Amino acid sequence: MRRAVGGAAALAAAAATAVVAVTLTAGTASAGTGTGYLHTNGNKIVDSTGATVRLTGLNWFGMETDNHTFHGLWAGRPASWTQQLDHMAQLGFNTIRVPYTGDSLRAGATATSVNTDTNPDLVGLSPLQILDKVVNYAGSKGMRIILDRHRPTAAGQTALWYTGTATEASEIADWQMLASRYANNPTVVGADLFNEPHADGTDPNGVGSCWGCGDTTKDWRLAAERIGNAILQTNSNWLIFVEGVSCDGTGGSPNPYDNIPDDPMACGWWGGNLSKAGTYPVRLNVANRLVYSAHDYGISVYDRQPWFKDPNFPNNLPDVWDHFWGYLYKQNIAPVLVGEFGSTLANPLDTQWMTKLMAYMGSGVNGMSFTYWSWNPDSGDTGGIVSDDWNTVNQAKMNIIGPYLIPPSGGGGPTGGTSSRPPTSSQPPTSSQPPTSSQPPPPTGACTATYKVTNQWTGSPGGFQVEVTVKAGTSAISRWTVKWTYANGQTITQLWNGTLSTSGSAVTVTNLAYNGSIPANGTTTFGFTGTWNGTNATPTLTCTA
Repeated sequence: MRRAVGGAAALAAAAATAVVAVTLTAGTASAGTGTGYLHTNGNKIVDSTGATVRLTGLNWFGMETDNHTFHGLWAGRPASWTQQLDHMAQLGFNTIRVPYTGDSLRAGATATSVNTDTNPDLVGLSPLQILDKVVNYAGSKGMRIILDRHRPTAAGQTALWYTGTATEASEIADWQMLASRYANNPTVVGADLFNEPHADGTDPNGVGSCWGCGDTTKDWRLAAERIGNAILQTNSNWLIFVEGVSCDGTGGSPNPYDNIPDDPMACGWWGGNLSKAGTYPVRLNVANRLVYSAHDYGISVYDRQPWFKDPNFPNNLPDVWDHFWGYLYKQNIAPVLVGEFGSTLANPLDTQWMTKLMAYMGSGVNGMSFTYWSWNPDSGDTGGIVSDDWNTVNQAKMNIIGPYLIPPSGGGGPTGGTSSRPPTSSQPPTSSQPPTSSQPPPPTGACTATYKVTNQWTGSPGGFQVEVTVKAGTSAISRWTVKWTYANGQTITQLWNGTLSTSGSAVTVTNLAYNGSIPANGTTTFGFTGTWNGTNATPTLTCTA
């Protein structure tokens, strides 16, 4: 389910007991995301040379909605579509899981909410053409793409992988089209067949998805075999990612009112229950292509999972994960990709949950793969890696996730995605970063400008990002000009929300047509990125109106 509205309110209970630690197996590591197409070897994903690859990515959703393309393409500067991909790579994410719906693949489908100023090169393109550009640019940075059939239609998530109008046959046709379209582009590594199949109703009369129940209209395991094998007929190089269900029954949740004791471990998160995959495995016609995918969430999504109330929390959590999906990895049955997990971290317990989950998945190249939900700030119950400006990073999340990321080879941005990549844009100034300059209140009819370094990183040269706030005095102004002189060799590389002119080290920025008028005591901002050597000292600014 796309988690922009609602959560898992229909999920049934489960329980947990002892702690089990992850044991990692040493193997040959591959830089970034490896070379060529990927396949599997036991519980590892490996590249065309046999080197182990760990996918450490995130979700960038929107193509499954009625926008039919990535959300955030509406963002203003600096968050163009290429800058956002650069930013993901700089932070160390090497994979993007792309949710889509069949509606976005149809002839005549229109991508909406594309900012004509920020993304003029996307205006008028179809959803598939935009996807092509994202795939190609991500590939140039060494990143990988997983395509995710997130919904049958843009209308919303369903318990079964098909509806009366979006049939299984149409789903297979969509997948085969995509498999053919990207058959010669190893940036796209595979297909997440369907997002979060789950129970609907109560057993014995459930009408949702089951695993291993044998009913071909409800058994997701059998459907995954049909769909996965059809894809591999078209493109045998792809990985096939198969999510779990929610409950172990015959398509429904246990009935809490029938006076029959229910198995407390019968149900988990939508898409997160792979407890029967060991007994009823997915059988594909091409060997070494199967990856199981589980979803797991924190309290901000659904606070009534019983393991959150366990007095041993969070140390009880590894046993929960062992039961539902971790055993597949630990017993060397197949690789596991945790395809969705996320939280607002508003509840301190969620910080404990996410910290424990990251440790459980393991560190380094031999850990389990994952794609965090989500890049998008408009995920209502988890928020995103970036804030509403699609640029400022949630540092609390990155503090937990960042140490486990394997940056893409080829990287991106000023550091190439290496371990010396810059701090995120919400990072407070470091000791080498001067404090924000302060200005007295502006006089009547005048203005002041405040210079704030919002991000800085070292290198040859180093880089930095600045926000300048222009404030009017006690009278409105209709135009403004801000000037300063750099004393330490700083150079501006990109500026937004203003017109830049330079003369040697002297900098002048004037307003644009839309932000020159500022009401009394009101403010506007402009920003820029630049390079520096030596000391990145704060200059003295002057503002005239």
